[in-house]
Amino acid sequence: MKKYIHEREDWPSFIFEESLIKNAVISLHGAVGRLYGKLDALGFDVQSELLLNTVSDEVITTSEIEGESLNRSSVRSSVAERLGIEIAGLAYVSPDKSAEGIIDIALDATQNCSSPLTEERLFAWNAALFPTEYSGLRKITVGEYRKEDISILSGAMGKEKIHYIAPAPKNVPEEMNRFLFWVENIHNIDPYVKAAIAHLWFESIHPFVDGNGRIGRAIVDMLLARAENSSERYYSPSAQMLSERRDYYKELELASGYLGDTTRWINWFLSCIMRAVKFSDDRLEISKHKARLFERIRSIPINPRQVLMLNALIEGFDGNLTTKKWAKICKCSHDTALRDINDLIAKKMLTCSAKGGRSTSYELQY
Repeated sequence: MKKYIHEREDWPSFIFEESLIKNAVISLHGAVGRLYGKLDALGFDVQSELLLNTVSDEVITTSEIEGESLNRSSVRSSVAERLGIEIAGLAYVSPDKSAEGIIDIALDATQNCSSPLTEERLFAWNAALFPTEYSGLRKITVGEYRKEDISILSGAMGKEKIHYIAPAPKNVPEEMNRFLFWVENIHNIDPYVKAAIAHLWFESIHPFVDGNGRIGRAIVDMLLARAENSSERYYSPSAQMLSERRDYYKELELASGYLGDTTRWINWFLSCIMRAVKFSDDRLEISKHKARLFERIRSIPINPRQVLMLNALIEGFDGNLTTKKWAKICKCSHDTALRDINDLIAKKMLTCSAKGGRSTSYELQY
């Protein structure tokens, strides 16, 4: 019968070979330092834009990993409102009530990162995820540790594959007491390695009936914020984990096995965070271009449709921008779309694309 990490005699001892993670640790510290160095040299508008994108991504993707889709526009509006950020071209959309809880958790984990991680705080996070006390169509107990056995399964009913069996519910309070003590009192470990181990440890306990993945990733955000002494997040671990979801689950499953050595998991986690930082660094360049573009047009009158489309273009428009697409997105006539485009060409904001094709397309002119 398959055994799991919590059944080891030395549990919860997380063994890893320091020499095999040393390079990844050094590289990550350097990459994060360079990202924050670039941010310090930029204006408030660029920092705010990146902050809004990062927090919104974290909220949306940590839910999407669990199979829950949130409305991006609604999340961005709600996050911007809470952070007091005004972004050009960002129209307000009514908040999605199902997103409010995960937004609360994301902001509490980072903005209050120095506050102790306690049982009460975790209970509040869990309750915030399920305000109706329903997970889908199933009524669940929230705001307290689980009182039922938990197994991680996949496959059709009757043909399920068991990936992991969590500790018995009677052991969860003691397991969590040890985990919380370690989080708050053990500091003789690199903070990024600590975040890697904390995520694996929490997911191995799986203390709640539901919401463990989202809460586990919020704990990662909290520990990263502590590591960087910053309550503002400029890269999203959850977004990167979503893009690598298959590997994420595979590595967690391997690390949760009976062998107990966590070197491979830590290396994967650190490299995943490194890729998240790299993505954010690339996005920072986009934000810089966007800031420069809107700085140019502050004194030039443009209408809301033009603001909307300029934002879409600089953030990465899907495919080629044509008059037909402009009219469809802006819900206006073809003639109105063409007037908008020609006006921006005259103002040297747009230019005809050199890519060619069956229809004339347009791109930004920096």
